[in-house]
Amino acid sequence: MNISATILSAKKLTTSQKELLLNARIGFVEYDPIRIEFLEVEVENEIQNAIFTSKNAVKAIQNAEINIQNCFCVGSTTKKILEENGHNVIETAQNATELAEIIVKKYKKESFLFFCGNLRRNELPEYLNQNNVNLNEQIVYKTHQTSIKFNRSFDGILFFSPSGIQSYVLENNIAESVVFCIGNTTASEAKKYTNEIIIANKPTVENVIVQAVKYFNKK
Repeated sequence: MNISATILSAKKLTTSQKELLLNARIGFVEYDPIRIEFLEVEVENEIQNAIFTSKNAVKAIQNAEINIQNCFCVGSTTKKILEENGHNVIETAQNATELAEIIVKKYKKESFLFFCGNLRRNELPEYLNQNNVNLNEQIVYKTHQTSIKFNRSFDGILFFSPSGIQSYVLENNIAESVVFCIGNTTASEAKKYTNEIIIANKPTVENVIVQAVKYFNKK
């Protein structure tokens, strides 16, 4: 089988995700640029409104005895995990800024608890604070960078978080690689290192892969 391109995935892929690449004659290398450490959750048992911008925050509270009335989240994957754990998701957005705008527009008088990681982005809390929305934060996981040096270049790189990019560039250059990002937040970090960026239409791993397949099959 002739390989049309070789890409690096900054995330370990499932079997079905690998098949999307292999069926398109795209070779790949995969690794995890970050390691997640879940922390002990210390919050009240009853929470009216909770915000989740990552699936890791949801995973961090899975075993905590917390009753959340309403969940607000970013991304279909985060929503799916919340619902699988019996939580009521009333608002979902493509990114944190969009979710913050929805909250300000429709729920400005409510109070919120933001479950997040130690490297959480500023967009959502800053926007809510600027609009006088009552917001508290609880760090429920830590992100550790596990950078690896690659002594080769790739035609494309798939990135799924800003912290993944930060970890990668500790030991490597993006150079001439085309970067495929899961969303605008990740793309904002990528823009510090390259202008060759393609953003997924939907914030899913599969859609990032689809964008790469489309790009390299055109060539």
